[in-house]
Amino acid sequence: MTLHHVRRNLMQAPDTVVMIRPHAFHSNPETLSDNGFQQPAHSGRADIAKQALCEFDKAVETLRGAGVKVNVFEDDGSRDTPDSVFPNNWFSTHAGGHIAIYPMHAPSRRRERRMDVIDFLKRHFRVQEVIDYSGLEEDGLFLEGTGAMVLDHIGRLAFVARSNRADPIALERFCSSFGYEPMVFEARDAEGQEIYHTNVLMCVGTELAIVGLDSIVSPVRRSEIVDRLEQSGREVIALTHAEISGFAGNAIELTGGSGRILALSRTAHDSLSPQNRTRLESLLPVLPLDVPTIELAGGSVRCMIAGIHLTPRFALTQQSGEPL
Repeated sequence: MTLHHVRRNLMQAPDTVVMIRPHAFHSNPETLSDNGFQQPAHSGRADIAKQALCEFDKAVETLRGAGVKVNVFEDDGSRDTPDSVFPNNWFSTHAGGHIAIYPMHAPSRRRERRMDVIDFLKRHFRVQEVIDYSGLEEDGLFLEGTGAMVLDHIGRLAFVARSNRADPIALERFCSSFGYEPMVFEARDAEGQEIYHTNVLMCVGTELAIVGLDSIVSPVRRSEIVDRLEQSGREVIALTHAEISGFAGNAIELTGGSGRILALSRTAHDSLSPQNRTRLESLLPVLPLDVPTIELAGGSVRCMIAGIHLTPRFALTQQSGEPL
């Protein structure tokens, strides 16, 4: 494999990620009204938190076993951040040494932002600038990171489903600063409810894209999205409403010890039709993770993983007090 292909793979499929270990996870009442994927819990809060912690640890173990470099940060729950397990919403990293910090819709989610994560990235990776958009919250403008946007880092496209989590002004500022072309569309579930985050219906990998095409309301926009993805050389796999409800769109392509893999939940894997499962597995290895309790909060594996698209300063090694 040439250096060009290695860089292309890592551009869309990072080999290093950040994950937040939740000690007080629970379904967030502040986000229930507009998150159609969120489910009420049927167990006590302490039991839910314990189950989520176990699922998280097993997911990290599985990812590391596949060769993905996972940097884990602890959330002790003292700040009342029930959704902290989903860090991809409050920050993202980009080739060339850039970090974005995002404005969050729910007040409890704003407390998830933590400078120790950003400081860790600055110490271990080449960071040129950090652009903080969180001040837009004062104006009621929100853009919830790579939940609200699904980014094609290779083609420089930002796919965005309209919602109160993706304000057009905030989106324009991000795209202007980071050099992405926005492709905005309306997306609804089988019941006609607006889909709150783009990454529950869409995953863009290096050579494939899985998209809930039935959820995209405009046939014209649907065709435009497929065309742009296919023009970039990707195979487009269409997901049904049922597959989207099972979190099949909430996947992420990563680079492990033996090459690229697709990480998704066991729920997502089992929701795929036999035809789609076969197509996916013919393109790259699929790594299912068991996170059914965490999925009660309305997010799945993609939401749990913040990909690191920065250049390392040196090989990551375990240091005292440092995550790895």
